[in-house]
Amino acid sequence: MAGGGMAALGVKKERAAEYKGRMTWAVAMACLVAAVGGSIFGYDIGISGGVTSMDPFLEKFFPVVFRRKNSGHQNNYCKYDNQGLSAFTSSLYLAGLVSSLFASPVTRNYGRRASIVCGGISFLIGAILNVAAVNLAMLILGRIMLGVGIGFGNQGVPLYLSEMAPAHLRGALNMMFQLATTLGIFTANMINYGTQNINPWGWRLSLGLAAVPALLMTVGGLMLPETPNSLIERGRSEEGRRVLERIRGTADVDAEFMDMTEASELANTIENPFRNILERRNRPQLVMAVCMPAFQILTGINSILFYAPVLFQTMGFGADASLYSSVITGAVLCLSTLISIGTVDRLGRRKLLISGGIQMIVCQVIVAVILGVKFGTDKQLSRSYSIAVVLVICLFVMAFGWSWGPLGWTVPSEIFPLETRSAGQSITVAVNLFFTFVIAQAFLSLLCALKFGIFLFFAGWITVMTVFVYIFLPETKGVPIEEMVLLWRKHWFWKKVMPDMPLEDGWGAGDGGGRADDKNHS
Repeated sequence: MAGGGMAALGVKKERAAEYKGRMTWAVAMACLVAAVGGSIFGYDIGISGGVTSMDPFLEKFFPVVFRRKNSGHQNNYCKYDNQGLSAFTSSLYLAGLVSSLFASPVTRNYGRRASIVCGGISFLIGAILNVAAVNLAMLILGRIMLGVGIGFGNQGVPLYLSEMAPAHLRGALNMMFQLATTLGIFTANMINYGTQNINPWGWRLSLGLAAVPALLMTVGGLMLPETPNSLIERGRSEEGRRVLERIRGTADVDAEFMDMTEASELANTIENPFRNILERRNRPQLVMAVCMPAFQILTGINSILFYAPVLFQTMGFGADASLYSSVITGAVLCLSTLISIGTVDRLGRRKLLISGGIQMIVCQVIVAVILGVKFGTDKQLSRSYSIAVVLVICLFVMAFGWSWGPLGWTVPSEIFPLETRSAGQSITVAVNLFFTFVIAQAFLSLLCALKFGIFLFFAGWITVMTVFVYIFLPETKGVPIEEMVLLWRKHWFWKKVMPDMPLEDGWGAGDGGGRADDKNHS
């Protein structure tokens, strides 16, 4: 365990102004290949919704739901309320939660690439099991292996992107993960649209095509360079510097290399990162690692994406309703992520999170009011109200796509010091997958019980998390990842929580900002 004083700090002063380098092809290609991990995460999310709407799939594995779906006397809110069907979806996230904890020591001891490759191999196995499934047990086992892939992939990919990117472009490049996720969702929806009429094995094709991005992720992970941070942390400093020079396009990397070296010196004194992350000096990062991914899921994005098919059915799209709605919402989600990529390093994280939260609150309330007044358990919306609700849903998905969607991953991946970075990312992934599992398992029952009130339930959570960001999250835009530890000591609240610790060059634990430009750290 690290001692007190400056040794426990890692990076001792700000050197961001001395950082050299530019965006290079090495970084661009590495980030592009690594982000494929996001595409398969998105594909697995998107493919399940379409597959569970296909009659041949339901008839084979969930005959009770198949009969209820095609019954004209079933409550609109309760048609899909089945715990077995919920388990098909949620088993992936539960497996991802457990595997993310095992992925942390792999990421730290063997590198970020190792987690990416392990994730790709698990995805391949899961896709093969799903395409060949002959019973429910085999189907769920395949989903569990996909979940293991998600646990490793979501552990390694965001860290890899954060550590490879230059500080001034880290937000945009890190969002390649979320962009790839949304592209994966959109691709899955388009594939489902194309396979829905291939009877009786269209669902097998949809599930089996997950092997394509899985193969790309595995091969790409083997070809990628390891991050300089990981190499230095594992005692390969000369190789780390060579990689750093290559990805920055210059030999003048002394300042950034010094930050990495100081951070790795502390990292190598930490025997148990999970125990270390509980210390007071790591309290701000721990709170963000828990709250940011939890809030991302509690926006209710999953409920919106699930409920869209019912709304589209009222507009006369018939049997294709769920796939039309999935394609439209998937496209909106994908395009809105581009907004975030273009603005996150100019406007900052806080502005996007707060404005996105406000827009989502308004949208959730509008949907709840319309459904509460005009839509019952056994009646349909008029065409005009259906169009209005669908437009509001698209506005909600758009707000999520340029705020909490990408930033729910970006912020936690960039705030941890090196010695707790792999453990912090594991906690982030585990919390995200835990809440995703809970919502996936409980949502159909909640929808049946709360009806339109479920949208007000999520609106309340979005209000809480928007206030949380306004009060507790400092702006991380442009702050080098190895100097992030200095940021918390300037925040009005967190500097009271963290223990006193002397800093170099006039940086005091309670100075409220020292030499830095406070406008970036409010």
